[in-house]
Amino acid sequence: MLRELRSWPTLLLVLFCLGVGIPTAVALTPAQDLEVFGQHIEVGARPPQLSVAGPARLVQVGNTALDVDRLRVYGPLRPQLTMGPVQRNAAAAAVFDPGAAPKAGEAAISTVTKGFVTWYVFGGLGLVAFTLTAAAGAAGVRTLVVLRRQSRETGGHAPLPEIVAYCLRAARRMTAIAVVASVVAWGVSGVLAYGGAVQGLRGVSSLAQLVGAYHLSPDPVGPPVGGFEGAVIGDSRAVRVGGPSLPGGTADDTACERSTDSLAAEIGHLTSANVLNLACPSATVTTGLRGPQQRGDRLVPAQIGVLKQVRDLRFVVVAIGPNDVGWTDFLRYCYGVADCSDQLTQGEFDYRMAAFDRVYGDLLIDLNDLPGRPQIIVMTSYGAFPPDADCSDTRAEGYPGLDAGKIGLLTDRNEQLNAVLETGAQKYGFAVARPELGLLCEDGVDGLGPDLQGMADPFPFHPTGVGSLRMASSVVRLIAPTPTR
Repeated sequence: MLRELRSWPTLLLVLFCLGVGIPTAVALTPAQDLEVFGQHIEVGARPPQLSVAGPARLVQVGNTALDVDRLRVYGPLRPQLTMGPVQRNAAAAAVFDPGAAPKAGEAAISTVTKGFVTWYVFGGLGLVAFTLTAAAGAAGVRTLVVLRRQSRETGGHAPLPEIVAYCLRAARRMTAIAVVASVVAWGVSGVLAYGGAVQGLRGVSSLAQLVGAYHLSPDPVGPPVGGFEGAVIGDSRAVRVGGPSLPGGTADDTACERSTDSLAAEIGHLTSANVLNLACPSATVTTGLRGPQQRGDRLVPAQIGVLKQVRDLRFVVVAIGPNDVGWTDFLRYCYGVADCSDQLTQGEFDYRMAAFDRVYGDLLIDLNDLPGRPQIIVMTSYGAFPPDADCSDTRAEGYPGLDAGKIGLLTDRNEQLNAVLETGAQKYGFAVARPELGLLCEDGVDGLGPDLQGMADPFPFHPTGVGSLRMASSVVRLIAPTPTR
């Protein structure tokens, strides 16, 4: 066995099992589904990272992932807890019951601990299975190497039974060493994970201490509002910038350039419902929806804050996303340079997407907690060009303009944005509207005119009146019928 420990096939096998087998076991072992305080949670480990130590992670459904820096763990097993959406039930209420809370807390700790131990055992079994499979492959390769070496050195080889017996003995020794090494490494990783968790939790008395303070949902703004069945919140796509101004509109309507053929107005025309338009150009989740927005000399209140004061809403339509990732920046850049697929701007896009991921999760919580629990419909972002587009709208005087490669890049990024929008909405059970608009550089076939404003129009890439109607039609088909009494 000592000689076997020094043999290069065994050393390579052990290194392979530790360097590849452990990350594979971590990645492939499914999280354990549990129920704690009436909430559905999953306990496991976060995906492997190329670092000596790293934090545990808390994932809240709604695309929010928080690194728990207090729980810094050495080794590959860094715990991950996935939870949400929050369910309101009797078990959850026990948290606030002075009599039942201590017992419920002990039960929760026990459940989570058992869940992680179960995951850990399954992961260990997976690592052993990986090691045995790798050892079998290594034994086969080793046998072939022995045969080749003997044939090269002597022009033949020893009797086959002798070679098989030798290789079987070597394979048993090699497998035993690899299994022991893997089990010991998995055990040490488990001890390090436990030690990191215990050390990190020492002195923690609140969730805010553990994961950081969370900013509160926007406060209701203004007096109670009635008479509306639906509402639209969002950005300039929902406003329909460039359309006819609302006659007798409020100061906020004027500041936000809300039009008579906006998304809200078209939904109202198609459903005969009274729909409130709260959308505003340049709105983002943080500035516009969850926070106030400066428009000229007027401070427009947070759309969510106003929405909380609207009574008896049946549905709310949400159009958000492009402004949060600064879509105009990337669009202008691609028009202005010969190649916009560089790593720097891709990294900037990824950074902005990650930031949007977090704030979008906050918005989903706000929408889920609206008074009266109206139906929520999240609208995705539409594309602007077909793959092979080449017309005046893809060109910019004095600049390279767009080509097929740039259009493909922008389309892919738009799909990434939509994937985040759809994933978050679906996890909360919200409907998703996917508007299909006629693209620029395409010839219209219905005689209604273009759906999008082109480069020669005042607001390029924004919907026309026809485009706003098509957007509304994608929403109307999803609106739940009025319940009969």
